[in-house]
Amino acid sequence: MSLNKLIIDTLNPIGIPVAFLAYSGTATTYITFFQYNEMGEVFAEDSEQETRHSIQIDVWSKGNYVDVVKQVKKLLKEIGFLRVNVHEFYEDDTKIFHKVLQFYYDDQSENNL
Repeated sequence: MSLNKLIIDTLNPIGIPVAFLAYSGTATTYITFFQYNEMGEVFAEDSEQETRHSIQIDVWSKGNYVDVVKQVKKLLKEIGFLRVNVHEFYEDDTKIFHKVLQFYYDDQSENNL
């Protein structure tokens, strides 16, 4: 399974749109995500055994997004993501609240090495 599919499938139960990189729909609350770093994490016998993926999840909303953020944290934690940072912004030009959540995910799958 691809990492993008894993994230989308995990966050879909929240009930709002989830999109890789950009969302072009009309919902006023939605989630976008992207990978901002990928690196070898565990090596054995000169071979990468585990890959660390650094992922950013962005929650965008015209209103209160507190419950959405809680659900994102809970669902990603349940599948092994570890939270690194969280930042909040208000986008003046679009009048949208923006919560940035950064996680990492260690993958031992041979398909990703």
